[in-house]
Amino acid sequence: MIATDVHRRFCLDLHSQFSDYTEDLWGITASDSVQGYVAWGGPPATGPIDGSVVPCAAAGSIPFLPQETMRVLHTMKDRYAAKGMCDYGFVDAFNPLTNWYDTDVVGIDTGITMVMAENARTAFVWETFMKNPEARRSMERAGLKPY
Repeated sequence: MIATDVHRRFCLDLHSQFSDYTEDLWGITASDSVQGYVAWGGPPATGPIDGSVVPCAAAGSIPFLPQETMRVLHTMKDRYAAKGMCDYGFVDAFNPLTNWYDTDVVGIDTGITMVMAENARTAFVWETFMKNPEARRSMERAGLKPY
């Protein structure tokens, strides 16, 4: 939860440079861009951030900040579906400031979106994962406790 909120606030802090980054639209992670594939994100700022938005950046965090991330996903669907979505879901990235929309849908990004949506909905993914003794032991050794 904390990492997602820090990333959200990082994007909001970029609003003066990229007016599209708002409470309704944020999220950067490695993705396609108008310049090709780019490893970008933050904090701290990494890569040539250009105002693009990567849907899976918010979608991958649905269980951690459900209201904030769902707000972003609804905004993407409501405002940008004509070019930002296809039959398979959201495109990999888009930039409303420059009117650039990726034509690719990347499976790993669509996958994390679906897995995290299901996990938030039913907790099935987490419960299945935690049935694994190695997962439980790793969590204990890392000092992580149930929330």
